[in-house]
Amino acid sequence: MRRVYLDNGATSYPKAPGVGEAMCHFITDVGCNIGRGGYQAAYDAAALVLETREQLNTLLHGPGSRNVIFTAGATASLNLLLKGLLRPGDRVLTTTMEHNAVLRPLTQLQKTGVEVVFLPCGADGALDLEECQARLSQGAAALVMSHASNVCGTIQPIGAVGTLCRRYGVPFLVDGAQTVGMVPVDMADMHIDALAFPGHKGLLGPQGIGGLILTGALARRIEPLLAGGTGSVSQSLEMPDFLPDKLEAGTLNLPGIYGLHAALSYLEREGATLRVHARKVGLHLWARLKELEYDGFRVTGTDDLSRRTGVVSVDFLKGDNGEMAFRLEQEYGIATRCGLHCAPTAHQTIGTYPQGTVRFSTGPFTTFEDMDYVQDAVWRLLTER
Repeated sequence: MRRVYLDNGATSYPKAPGVGEAMCHFITDVGCNIGRGGYQAAYDAAALVLETREQLNTLLHGPGSRNVIFTAGATASLNLLLKGLLRPGDRVLTTTMEHNAVLRPLTQLQKTGVEVVFLPCGADGALDLEECQARLSQGAAALVMSHASNVCGTIQPIGAVGTLCRRYGVPFLVDGAQTVGMVPVDMADMHIDALAFPGHKGLLGPQGIGGLILTGALARRIEPLLAGGTGSVSQSLEMPDFLPDKLEAGTLNLPGIYGLHAALSYLEREGATLRVHARKVGLHLWARLKELEYDGFRVTGTDDLSRRTGVVSVDFLKGDNGEMAFRLEQEYGIATRCGLHCAPTAHQTIGTYPQGTVRFSTGPFTTFEDMDYVQDAVWRLLTER
């Protein structure tokens, strides 16, 4: 049976060429730690880690390589940010389109006295900028939001929001899980104070490694979520006050960083071509599925093609979405994700709660032929008697 992987919104597959080999090389040929050894292998590994920070800072136009913090992924980065920054009595703004990586930490913080204010979005998932400005003008400790929806693929106006945050002096925290690597992100131009990202999605790296890039001014306000060894200032029982050590307690995921370094090196060579292809193939899928739209089948998200990622979610209004996703895989070999996608308020916003949707999410290695095959499979399911 033909196999079509369309769950890149969860994790990219295949990974960039060389990722597995780089991780294997570390495990079999390097194996040491960094900052804890006075020998050449440790120095060489430390140099690769620094180079990876520099690659990320250059890609995302961050404030400096020292401001790149390695974490287990976007969720870990967002927890570090939100729990390290917000205090009882603070007011934080977010949107109704967020992933639980934002919503669950904020729910925990609500119980400590943090006020959470939701900015409304339309049925297409797009943020209401006028309401956003009105709430920002009232002041806030931070605004945290995703660059693009993992549910319907709608890209938010991050640059416009960042400009408003800068005008009102509100730190701007961005969840880049669905965009970093495949959609241009410029921290300086978009006025982003902190950007959380995974290594395993648009960056085409392995699971278990991700990061956070933040300004020095914001970093000085954050209390470290974890404390422990850093390989520096070992005589002190306090965490170092400089980056990246302040926010990187314990042993780094070096196999993951080696894999991410390989992926970033590949993107440096091929990224522009991959991004163009990923965008075209994602819009091709959207167009093919829109052709099938009628009163029993709906494609969610914005119809503004300039504001779409390769995530296309559909609702089988006259059938069970779970059953349809199962049949797509069993009968046609098409791998999707069905349900609420860890984003219940997003589904409430776009009108697909509680049934959820079937999510197709393309990647840079998806083919146009695959998209035509998907259209045919969905058509067959819709027209069965």
